[in-house]
Amino acid sequence: MNIFTRLSNGWTIAMNSFKVLKANKQLIVFPILSGFSLLLVTASFFTAALAKSGWEVSSMGHYSKAVQYGLLFLFYFVNYFVIVFFNVALMHCTRMYFKGEEVNLREGLNYSISRLWAIFSWALFAATVGALLRIMQENVGKIGKIIIGLIGIVWNVATFFVVPIIAYENGNALYAFKRSAQMMKEKWGEKIGASFSFGLMQFIAIILVVAVAALAMEVIHPVAGIAVAALGIAFVLAIMSAAQSIFISAVYHNVTGDPIEHHHQIMIDDLFVQK
Repeated sequence: MNIFTRLSNGWTIAMNSFKVLKANKQLIVFPILSGFSLLLVTASFFTAALAKSGWEVSSMGHYSKAVQYGLLFLFYFVNYFVIVFFNVALMHCTRMYFKGEEVNLREGLNYSISRLWAIFSWALFAATVGALLRIMQENVGKIGKIIIGLIGIVWNVATFFVVPIIAYENGNALYAFKRSAQMMKEKWGEKIGASFSFGLMQFIAIILVVAVAALAMEVIHPVAGIAVAALGIAFVLAIMSAAQSIFISAVYHNVTGDPIEHHHQIMIDDLFVQK
């Protein structure tokens, strides 16, 4: 399969991901819950650090390096855990839809709970890698920062399929990483094509939100404009996150040959037809 076919497939899958989301609007609940949870986590860490420093913002950075790095790791770990937990739930609901079953959000959450140990182990592994990269980046020169940045990009690409692997395959965190990297070798073109389409649509949507927010600030009140911008951008990000998770799920099930029943099999087959 040549690069243009791969890119075309990626674009097609991305567009069909939005169709799946449109047919199952309730799936957007998962990224909303994830985002809200992350806000609570961030607020909790900030409040705890502020309280520890005597409620003086200027004193918050006066911790020892060991404490700073420990907090960084803990922050990464909790964030990874929350994100993967809700993504597993979303992908399980997507799988239900692909199989022609009724989508049930509670069942998605229950499935994530059943995979808590796998989610925990991956969050631990990913937080370790993320914290180490951040620490190294803070302690090297300009060239070193560029190299670490490139390593970070490779890491993000290689872990693209980790969530469905955690959800449906038995194996430790290292296995999930290796398996995801192998799958990326097979479907890298689709990933690039989908990333471009998701990025383009997100850019256009945010521009529209900003335009409406600016109009609200001018016609109604500055506070109204800020509210429109904040809520609008949050909604756009939630839609894009859900659509991307649907995309990852579709590609994963195609690669693994997971049987898709009923009429949804036709949709999956069409996504990967060679042109």
